[in-house]
Amino acid sequence: MNEQDILAKVTSVFRDVFQDGSIVVRKDMTADDVQNWDSLTHIDMIMLIEEEFGIRVPTRAITTMKNVGDLVGIIDSQVNKQ
Repeated sequence: MNEQDILAKVTSVFRDVFQDGSIVVRKDMTADDVQNWDSLTHIDMIMLIEEEFGIRVPTRAITTMKNVGDLVGIIDSQVNKQ
């Protein structure tokens, strides 16, 4: 799975979690860029990401993510190691 495919799926998850069909995910996007992205929606997002990609995001990775690009990198490493 390439980065564009990952970003497309992540965009879909974001649109579901934040109930906003207009969200366009960028790798430099942070919680400050998305209305209602707080700690609870972050957990929902991670759970849906894990379900969508069939992966387990390590807790350490969750706590060190700074932006969507970090999330994409985590997904890429998990998906492509399977």
